Amino acid sequence: MSTLLLISAPPHSRKAAQAIDFAKEKLAKHEKILVFFYGDGAYTANRLQWQTADVPSITDAWAALAREYSLELPVCVSTALARGITDSDNAARHGLDGENLRTPFRLAGLSELAMQLDMCDDVVQF
Repeated sequence: MSTLLLISAPPHSRKAAQAIDFAKEKLAKHEKILVFFYGDGAYTANRLQWQTADVPSITDAWAALAREYSLELPVCVSTALARGITDSDNAARHGLDGENLRTPFRLAGLSELAMQLDMCDDVVQF
């Protein structure tokens, strides 16, 4: 059984914190999860985001989970670009001055979300 986590909440929200906790719980139980960042969830992938030391970084938490569990962190390319988040390829393609997509996040089209929906048993949106 696998669960798709559709993250549309911005990284500084309560929902974003709930999403990372939910992911950690599933992974600790050795359950398979897929993740897709959409809408304001794309802000999570901004490497230029700064966080005060007294507040846990949702971006750091997702990056750590990706490393530990070999998770893919796809971000909707359209919603990312609309929020000023881009990789070097899309920056060049659209004439943007620089890139700011944090590793290990990557930009992906909605076709990838459609494939994930086909592969999972459950969808939980945060």
